[in-house]
Amino acid sequence: MTIAPPDREQTAERLLRTSAKHSYDPLTEIDWEAPLAEGRPFAPPHRSSLYGTALWEELGEERRIELTRHETASIASVGVWFECLLIRVLMRHIYDQDPTTKHVQYALTEIGDETRHSVMFARMIDKFGCPAYGPDRVARLLGRSVVLVLRQISGFAGALFVEEVLDALQREAMADETLQPLSRQVSRIHVVEEARHIRYAKQELARQWTAAGPFARAYHRLVLGGAVYLATTRLVHPGVYAAVGLDPRRARRVAARNPHYRETLAWAAGKVVAELGGLGMIKGPGRRLWRRAGLLPEADLRSRDLLV
Repeated sequence: MTIAPPDREQTAERLLRTSAKHSYDPLTEIDWEAPLAEGRPFAPPHRSSLYGTALWEELGEERRIELTRHETASIASVGVWFECLLIRVLMRHIYDQDPTTKHVQYALTEIGDETRHSVMFARMIDKFGCPAYGPDRVARLLGRSVVLVLRQISGFAGALFVEEVLDALQREAMADETLQPLSRQVSRIHVVEEARHIRYAKQELARQWTAAGPFARAYHRLVLGGAVYLATTRLVHPGVYAAVGLDPRRARRVAARNPHYRETLAWAAGKVVAELGGLGMIKGPGRRLWRRAGLLPEADLRSRDLLV
């Protein structure tokens, strides 16, 4: 038996109340003038793309910390890129809707949250002294196309995927007292505010998926698979490896074969894979893209099926 999603307006009204109580301005909540802590990693080392490999052993402690600095900056810059795509999806979702409804007003509130998050990530990258790596040129080009084909269902599902993956990584980071305080502060703010976004996306996705016909479902499964593959395989820019003195091509190949990194991706995506799989959104040709990204239990673990 299918359980009807909660009333859209009631959900939006609760989220608006929560937003009023638990919203943060990163420009004032975070002490951007505080120096970075000496000798502390910027993310849990065991989540690094090279952790557990021979290259990791070659790096030594100082360069391992530098690798976590640049990997965190890379993931944050991809986060800014994706949030720009999400804002476009949300704006298109509410464009023709009644702005007096709580549903539209919460969507506008979320857009405000996302713009603040993007500024927060950008400030963090700058504070780290790293470039804004972002996705590669191919991903940027594909991103322009993906945002045109991401409709409401696949748009909300794609948002849910990225938000749940970041949520898993950041919940772990915010609780780790061995990390840079700035990493933990940014993670905490993002986790608190993204909890609302995740709830909004889940309920809107369930509502729209329940009403979708077979052809719409097939379309969104395929588009979602492409978006998930694009987001997952661009988290760590090859320039990250060059920044710590490694050959980027060799390091990228090593990361692609690294079972520890594959386990990290599968762990971070485990919750959302179960949720979207339970809805029936990971089927058909799109499922192959999930598998190639290394996100399914039965994933083919050959290196060519996972490009970081």
